[in-house]
Amino acid sequence: MKLLVTGGAGFLGSHLCERLLEIGHEVICVDNYYTGSNKNVDHLKSNSNFEIIRHDVTFPLYLEVDGIFNLACPASPVHYQKDPVQTLKTNVHGAINMLGLAKRTKARFLQASTSEIYGDPEISPQVEDYWGNVNPIGIRSCYDEGKRAAETLTFDYHRQYGVDIRVARIFNTYGPRMAINDGRVVSNFIVQALKNEPITIYGDGNQTRSFCYVDDLIEGLIKLFFTEQIHEPVNLGNPQPINMSILAREIVKIVGSSSAIEMKPLPQDDPKQREPDISKARKLLGWNPSIDRSVGLEKTIEYFKAQIQ
Repeated sequence: MKLLVTGGAGFLGSHLCERLLEIGHEVICVDNYYTGSNKNVDHLKSNSNFEIIRHDVTFPLYLEVDGIFNLACPASPVHYQKDPVQTLKTNVHGAINMLGLAKRTKARFLQASTSEIYGDPEISPQVEDYWGNVNPIGIRSCYDEGKRAAETLTFDYHRQYGVDIRVARIFNTYGPRMAINDGRVVSNFIVQALKNEPITIYGDGNQTRSFCYVDDLIEGLIKLFFTEQIHEPVNLGNPQPINMSILAREIVKIVGSSSAIEMKPLPQDDPKQREPDISKARKLLGWNPSIDRSVGLEKTIEYFKAQIQ
């Protein structure tokens, strides 16, 4: 198949492009490099089945493709809050443009959604039929509500025009090629530990996240895309939550760092818990993350060591 990956030079996008090439597909990578990086896909450029186009998805794109993975959007608070209007445009205009392309070419369309559509959840673990607890006017709303709107558009294009859709609600993912400055907890903790700087924990350290290693997540996306007739949201993530204080200590121990822990106030609307219910992914896709956190952290730490030397 000829497959389009928007945001293809980003953290997840580059791993997805790489894996799709490995299993024999042609890949067109589209990115405007707002948060993506050319170096993430440099090693793919010699592959005759790989093409890269510099393009902003808020503008229409005219290609002939069999499938679309729509990953384009800054995904860390530091980056999506830097230009919130553009973040919302990327989610909404980007979804409209890519869904329009899918409609015209009769391509299968996968929308990369997020656990952030659940907001600061009042139930845990989060199941797909939970509608969420989202502040529509807060500093995170450009991303949270943007992704919710993108899901709305995706389902409306399916109902109104018959577009063959998939929606993946992606929970916290980590691994090599994360940006050093993305402000996410795993990258923050690792970089601070490697530099023997204080590990900054926001809040009381008891808030939880569930971290999925990137290789597991990519396999989930591919299984979802290629499984027939799944026109409903599917959570993809690791269902083993960990609180931030324990994660910080784990990373300090693996690195062998002398970093101390420093507590700071919790940012506005920062969710206190994140834990996916992945029963649907297990049942419909036969997917379950298998890479242990200690293994994933060691691989990620090795990547960051090379970046900051």
